Amino acid sequence: MEEKKKISSAVIRRLPRYYRYLGELIESGVQRISSKELSARMKVTASQIRQDLNNFGGFGQQGYGYNVQFLYEEIGKIMGLNTEHKIIIIGAGNLGQALANYVKFEKLGFVITALFDINPELSGKSVRGIPILMLSELDEYCRTHRVDIAALTMPKSKADSIASKLVDLGIRAIWNFAHVDLEIPNKDVVVESVHLSDSLMQLSYNIVKNSKNK
Repeated sequence: MEEKKKISSAVIRRLPRYYRYLGELIESGVQRISSKELSARMKVTASQIRQDLNNFGGFGQQGYGYNVQFLYEEIGKIMGLNTEHKIIIIGAGNLGQALANYVKFEKLGFVITALFDINPELSGKSVRGIPILMLSELDEYCRTHRVDIAALTMPKSKADSIASKLVDLGIRAIWNFAHVDLEIPNKDVVVESVHLSDSLMQLSYNIVKNSKNK
């Protein structure tokens, strides 16, 4: 379904949550649900749900609600989850290996095909059957394999140079775990940064706020 207008980033950020809740409803055998019932489960207003989904055409029927399976599949299509995405990971340390070990990515269509590192002791090893290659092999690998997304799980000092190299190799999506804001002038490249410590600091703030309110 084509988007007829610019969708706010806030709405886009909520789509994965809708998708997750709908998946749980399907697993529970629920076939249809009203916006009111969905709002009670998700702890958001029914009007918010209707507004969000109306950005993409609505999907609901008056007096019927939403067909759970259909809505789940349509939101999946909007997020591109009906297409398989090939991922490589640059940095085969603890975080890189943890991502490679997370099997749920594959259920969503994100297939990790290789990890890269500069540590010669890791050469020839694998994580859950996924090979760890040397960074010197990156160019050849990208020329001979489809790569849709590159995840960066390396020290921030190397992140910008590696990101530039990946862009030169034709990769157009970067999942950035390096603790740095990447500077990529190419507007065709999509970057999603995940700063784990930022989330932890927000949690710390809320702990302090709650303790002050007691």
